[in-house]
Amino acid sequence: MFQKILVPFDGSSNAEKALKMAVEIADLTGAELLILTVYRHYSMLEASFSMVRTVEPGRMDDAMRDHAHKVGEHAKSVARQAGATRVRGFIKPGQPARTIVAFAKEKGVDLIVLSSRGLGSVEEYLLGSVSHKVTGLAECPVLVV
Repeated sequence: MFQKILVPFDGSSNAEKALKMAVEIADLTGAELLILTVYRHYSMLEASFSMVRTVEPGRMDDAMRDHAHKVGEHAKSVARQAGATRVRGFIKPGQPARTIVAFAKEKGVDLIVLSSRGLGSVEEYLLGSVSHKVTGLAECPVLVV
């Protein structure tokens, strides 16, 4: 039924619940589990508003990417502990919903399993949640946990 299941993971407890649900589905269907952690580009404009000044402002993207890598490694560990055997992790920069949908299309994903609420910003409360955007943009089925 499903060959590839995508789980966007932001490190939140809700994302962990969605991941565990995806592991169960993968176990039933024999699907490969793809875990995607998306990180935002940290712009110089945002840095200019920050109370904390870095010595090298260009390093913020490195810090965001490193954090995303740690979150992704944690997600793979959680998935394996829950019984997943075929797991791959990915990190990508970009706007979360569009990055998730583009990644799903690129990898030929059959199902996206994501949480209804994660660690989103205030912008998401004003413009709509990532899960809402993904359900509207995705070309494959989306399960919102």
